[in-house]
Amino acid sequence: MAFMEKKSPGKVLLDDTVQLSCVIEASQNLQSHTEYIIRVHRGVPAENSWQIIRRYSDFDVLNASLQISGLILPLPPKKLIGNMDREFIAERQRGLQNYLNFITTQHMLSNCELVKKFLDPINYSSNYTEIALQQVSMFFRSEPNWEVVEPLKEIGWRLRKRHFLIKSKDQPKERQVLSWADLGPDRFLSDKDLQSAMKLLPSWSHPYIYPVTFATASESSGLVIRMYNEKGTLRDYICKAKPKDPFMKKYCSPKKIQGLDLQQIKTFGRQILEALKFLHEKKIPYGHLHPSNVMLDGDACKLLDLENSLLGLPSYYRPYYTQSRKINTTEAIDVYSFGHLLYEITYGRPPDSVPVDSFLPAPSPDIVSVLQSILSADAWKTSMPTIAQLLETPLFVDVLLLNTEKPQFKMPTKLKEALKTAKECMEERLNEEQKAIHRHKRLARAQSHHASEEEKKRRKILARKKSKQSVTENEVDVSAKSSNSNNVNSGSGASSPLTSPSSPTPPSTGVSPVPPPPVPPPPKPEIDVPSESIATANGAGRGAFLSSIQSFKKGHLKPTLTNDCSTPTIK
Repeated sequence: MAFMEKKSPGKVLLDDTVQLSCVIEASQNLQSHTEYIIRVHRGVPAENSWQIIRRYSDFDVLNASLQISGLILPLPPKKLIGNMDREFIAERQRGLQNYLNFITTQHMLSNCELVKKFLDPINYSSNYTEIALQQVSMFFRSEPNWEVVEPLKEIGWRLRKRHFLIKSKDQPKERQVLSWADLGPDRFLSDKDLQSAMKLLPSWSHPYIYPVTFATASESSGLVIRMYNEKGTLRDYICKAKPKDPFMKKYCSPKKIQGLDLQQIKTFGRQILEALKFLHEKKIPYGHLHPSNVMLDGDACKLLDLENSLLGLPSYYRPYYTQSRKINTTEAIDVYSFGHLLYEITYGRPPDSVPVDSFLPAPSPDIVSVLQSILSADAWKTSMPTIAQLLETPLFVDVLLLNTEKPQFKMPTKLKEALKTAKECMEERLNEEQKAIHRHKRLARAQSHHASEEEKKRRKILARKKSKQSVTENEVDVSAKSSNSNNVNSGSGASSPLTSPSSPTPPSTGVSPVPPPPVPPPPKPEIDVPSESIATANGAGRGAFLSSIQSFKKGHLKPTLTNDCSTPTIK
């Protein structure tokens, strides 16, 4: 796979779907304003981070630009007096952190160009509309039959994809849409194979795939032309939106939403599954299913943007399915994306979070059954159903399809092999990212558990137990050593007199001392030995001393007084 090592001049290695997270590390006062130092992370690698400095006024400008979303954004209010007070700055910092958390976790906001440029100005400093216009102008020089009617500003969620309403000079009243996009990080086709596949796109036809009028690719980008449809996409229909409106305005917080009726859900769902089945049978990777990529054409749903996978563009739902290692193939991605779509056409809005803990009542329990098989926590832990299995579920198996148009598809064997290799490379990149996220989660859980109050208490209790056990073991060791020493000295037969350390025996002079007169023993000898002598005796001497006392009590020994010591000595 020599082409994998070759980096195309225009290939964007940066994956725009990788989420950015940020933490305000500190604040600093400069003259009459406060600056906030923010640490931004891309994905899970700790080294993939950088610092940015923002003032409150920067947040305010961003917030004003995001008002098009219709969302209630939690930006802390302005304060003109006392805004340099330490307590106020600390409170505002907490509020700004909450604001950053909101815009980086809301799926549509986190992918928009405004937020990306605010947090990562180095990688997102380009004017993508100007770049697209330059590329499209170059195309029109070679294809003078087309001309731009108007740019369709931000009708899609991708930063590096732009759309233009165009017309043909031969049919000036007919409107078509030109879509231009950079090559993405999942582009694994060679320039030659990519160009070949793009040229074949207009020849592929299927009753549930939206047709392409023209397609081409260069070493840095791809360009596709389709007929403009005034009805818009499936998501436009659900949200009662105008197709030409910006993506954030249409979909972030739609005022009117409406799920489909049961028959529409069954029919549209079956049509989409048939299109996915066809693509996988022909070994064409897709991975870009969502309601905005499904065109409503009469009574039929038709898939859009087959070129995305050829150009290597990352999927809209990638931040979701990278969290589950069970969604690790292109078919599993399409099944997972179908679950999202089914949820949205049923309830009129996307799920709040995934996996979904519980499902609201639906027009049919068969819908909930399919959703559970894809979006539930159990499904994430096991595996996704296949497309063939979904087609056999009670929800879709009895749907009658009226369109009997025969699919048209031709592809050279060499290109089939290239697509197969590219598909394997896409899955490998996905698996590596999932492994990295899984390792990061395990480490985060371990650190969180280690830092929890309950774990701290448990470690303290364990430390106390170990300390008590250590003290007990030390006492046992000392007692054992003392007992062993006593046994050695008492069994040695030593006859030297015991003395207290406070009354040492004087050194020998070579002259035998004169023994004192013997003291007659009492009838029942009970001698009081001074406590000072017992307390100061240690080691073997103390053991021998106590042994002698016992012998004396039994009448085996007699007490005598030495010449040089006032303490009685047992002989």
